Amino acid sequence: MKLKHFLISAAILGAAAHTSAADQVTVIRAGKLLDVVAGTVLKDQNIIITGERITAVGPAASTQIPAGAQVIDLSAQTVLPGLIDMHTHLTADPFMSGYNSLGVSDTRAALYGVRAARKTLEAGFTTVRNVGAGGFGDVALRDAINDGDFIGPRMRTAGYAIGIKGGHCDENLLPPDVNFTGRGVADGPWEARAKVREMAKYGADVIKICASGGVLSKGDEPGAQQYTLEEMQAIVNEAHKLNRKVAAHAHGTSAIHDAILAGVDSIEHASLIDDVNIKLAKEKGTYLVMDIYNDDFILQEGEKAGMLAESIEKEKVIGQLQRDNFRKAFQGGAKMAFGTDSGVYPHGDNARQFYYMTKYGMTSMQAIQAATINAADLLGWKDRVGSISVGKYADIIAVKGNPADNANELTKVSFVMKGGAVIRNQ
Repeated sequence: MKLKHFLISAAILGAAAHTSAADQVTVIRAGKLLDVVAGTVLKDQNIIITGERITAVGPAASTQIPAGAQVIDLSAQTVLPGLIDMHTHLTADPFMSGYNSLGVSDTRAALYGVRAARKTLEAGFTTVRNVGAGGFGDVALRDAINDGDFIGPRMRTAGYAIGIKGGHCDENLLPPDVNFTGRGVADGPWEARAKVREMAKYGADVIKICASGGVLSKGDEPGAQQYTLEEMQAIVNEAHKLNRKVAAHAHGTSAIHDAILAGVDSIEHASLIDDVNIKLAKEKGTYLVMDIYNDDFILQEGEKAGMLAESIEKEKVIGQLQRDNFRKAFQGGAKMAFGTDSGVYPHGDNARQFYYMTKYGMTSMQAIQAATINAADLLGWKDRVGSISVGKYADIIAVKGNPADNANELTKVSFVMKGGAVIRNQ
């Protein structure tokens, strides 16, 4: 009987604690606030947060602070919405590349993801789209973060990336004696449809496909198309029917062209995109997610990280072309969202890409918008994240400088809040 009474009391206390957290009111005093929707900087603003949501935003002079509210003074800093990276691999260790990766189990990779998720969040990226992981490790990581087991960003996950046998999404490092085929492999329209269904069954929020060869895979060429138009149309039709968006890894022009025609929601990398496909992407509203920072890491650290010699040679050919085509695509009016391919370089360095986005054509505000409102739109979460607006999650970061003048300031995030909970404040 005493045990029963104890359990009832514990349940009541637990419910009370949950209610208290949900009703907690926090006020952030922002010296400067980036309005990423309008593309402007507001001064002396108050952000009122109830539980995990933003309930009011306005000038400090006319916004009343509720009685009993916790006040966080960021009046000497610039406040902006949490950043979004649309191309991550949280369960990947960049120093376990090439043949070194064969010694990493899916379980170990998932555990590595726990550390990577925390580093990513502490760097100011409060939401990510994870586009490929073995063993559904990204799905498990997402669920563990959602359940409060670990600290990490909000995640949309793909499970296994889907591709052809022998292609970029297969496992090509093993000899034929082993006769191993990657679990994401699907050849032909109906097999590809079935693979989409399998990913959805085991928790994928988004479908990732390999339309072309890649840089870090063995024995293929980035510019060579892999999936046919018919196969990609089947994948997109099935994914959209199941309310999943499709991200297509595509470096080469023909792969980009057919992926856009098939109706994918985003082209990843888009390294060799040409004027025809820039125009087509603009017409179809297809987002481009171009990872133009990681060339630095591949060329400077790739050999030490175990990357194949052929991969480094491929990057030498394609890296600068991708950066030049980023400029062309932006100037051509294509929609662009921020994505870095984290896991190719060390997690937590995501914001280093802002330097290159501004070097190759964007203003600092446009680069920040790519990592906030644009990314939220591509994610399908415009109502949840991407701006400091009433009703959205209180995913908020701050820096001591002004990133609207210099987006590279975002490599020095000093404050991170996710869903009303302070993750970092220094």
